Amino acid sequence: MAEQEKHVLGLSGGRDSAALAVYMRQYHPELAIEYFFTDTGKELPEVYEYLGRLEGFLGKPITRLNPDRNFDYWLRQYNNFLPSAQARWCTKQLKLRPFEQWLRPLLENDIKVCSYVAIRADEEYRSGYTSKHGNLAIKLPFKDAGIDKFGVLEILEDAGLGLPQYYAWRTRSGCTFCFFQQKIEWVRLKEKHPDAFEEAKAYEKNAAEHGSPFTWCQGESLAALEHPERIEQIRQDHQQRLKQIQKKTLPNPLRPESEPLDMDDLYGHAKSCFFCHK
Repeated sequence: MAEQEKHVLGLSGGRDSAALAVYMRQYHPELAIEYFFTDTGKELPEVYEYLGRLEGFLGKPITRLNPDRNFDYWLRQYNNFLPSAQARWCTKQLKLRPFEQWLRPLLENDIKVCSYVAIRADEEYRSGYTSKHGNLAIKLPFKDAGIDKFGVLEILEDAGLGLPQYYAWRTRSGCTFCFFQQKIEWVRLKEKHPDAFEEAKAYEKNAAEHGSPFTWCQGESLAALEHPERIEQIRQDHQQRLKQIQKKTLPNPLRPESEPLDMDDLYGHAKSCFFCHK
């Protein structure tokens, strides 16, 4: 009897994982891939809109993996301390845990699972999910095929999908109040989704009342960040950084000048989670 095998591909609502889904459908139609999205319940509305468009292109539904306990439950379990780059309990409990719970029955029944992850060829600084089970294999098709950021943009453009709408002001998917956001992204969140910004402020206030020393932005509360003069300073700092990077970037005649700069290009590569931001 042939071994059973399952192929899965996680979508974050972001650019790279969407491009990988398109790529696998186009170049590996023989694989019956199940696409999944781990929903924290705190995603941007633009993420859901883009997932809907992607479902239309793929011609099949995207499986939603919902955590059995929500953000508020886990916040209480972690003594009301906000998640941070040093203590990413949100990724562990709201992203990885549902994924592992979903796959566990398959792996325990000796079904081989291949998980496809959208780490690009130009992302030597990134690492993906490390498999701890002999029946789970992690595949990196973009690295294997030498596909970089520009290649991802081409894939999405050729498919007629383009970028998620939030890329006009933010280059990370994931939770609305992700601590990996840059200050300019917090300013834009306040503009685009003021209710989400207020919710993030409320979480920050609750954490402070319970003795947590952490804020969403390192060294600055959202209450301080939203002062008009501070917002103007953040805008000016961002524009100055953008100009400096653009001066250092050599033009490439083979690639359009409109190729978007990511926040990682401007502020350095953050050690963010591929589950949330790919």
